[in-house]
Amino acid sequence: MGITKVHKAFDINSVLQLLEKHRDKAEVLAGGTDLLVHIKEDKNKGDIIIDISDIGEMKKIEIFEKEIVLGALTTFSEIVQSKYIKDKIPGLWEAAKSVGSPQIRNMGTVGGNICNASPAADIVPPLLALDAILNIKSKDEERTLKLSEFYKDKNKTALKSNEMLISIKIPLQKNKKIHMGFEKLGPRNALSISKISSSVYIEIEDKVMKNIRIASGALGGYPLREYSVENFLKGKELCDKTIEEASEKYSESLTRRLAGRSSLEYKREAVKGVFKKVVYNAING
Repeated sequence: MGITKVHKAFDINSVLQLLEKHRDKAEVLAGGTDLLVHIKEDKNKGDIIIDISDIGEMKKIEIFEKEIVLGALTTFSEIVQSKYIKDKIPGLWEAAKSVGSPQIRNMGTVGGNICNASPAADIVPPLLALDAILNIKSKDEERTLKLSEFYKDKNKTALKSNEMLISIKIPLQKNKKIHMGFEKLGPRNALSISKISSSVYIEIEDKVMKNIRIASGALGGYPLREYSVENFLKGKELCDKTIEEASEKYSESLTRRLAGRSSLEYKREAVKGVFKKVVYNAING
């Protein structure tokens, strides 16, 4: 679809007014790493572009006592440059570091990666594992939504045509020992689109997994939580045998989800190694 008009916005309210007016005819341009490709390939859904790339209030990383808030325009490079995130939320840092080339990390944004709804979005699995919450606005309404409830189907989200993702809130556990990791498997490390990615968040007390969240990328129509594996592990002692059994359960969960796909057998086997690696990296990191 050809582009008929480009609006340059410098504040959130201006964007929301434009989205309310144009609805399905408008697309939001943040870093542009995905949308510009869609436009070049004539795959864009709207003919009106709203450029939000210079809205400063959406570029912040704010650290509070019980949460960290990422503005939707936070770039992957800004996450990589954050010592706090590297030290306290290593899985998120590793995911941002794994994204594309330095040029893509400089341009690509967290909000764009979330809203593009690619099954292979690298930043989404660690955010799912962190139980992230989205702050979404329209001209007349503001709401919050768990990231785990955001994806409805492949390339389909809960974001309405007059809404914009403003920020992402990550809850922090100050007084608990947290283990977190991210791992991805792709054809080439620097520029690869993930064939498989996995992120884990584990709270351990006396060698027992009191809380665990596991999220996958490129193992379904959209990034998702692995609830069956989480439920299997929760309350169990962390040991090699348990991790091995969980990796088998992870593999088995793909049978129905990827039924009929040529990649099923490869992914069923590969996910076991990816999962074991991300767990061991998390607990030993």
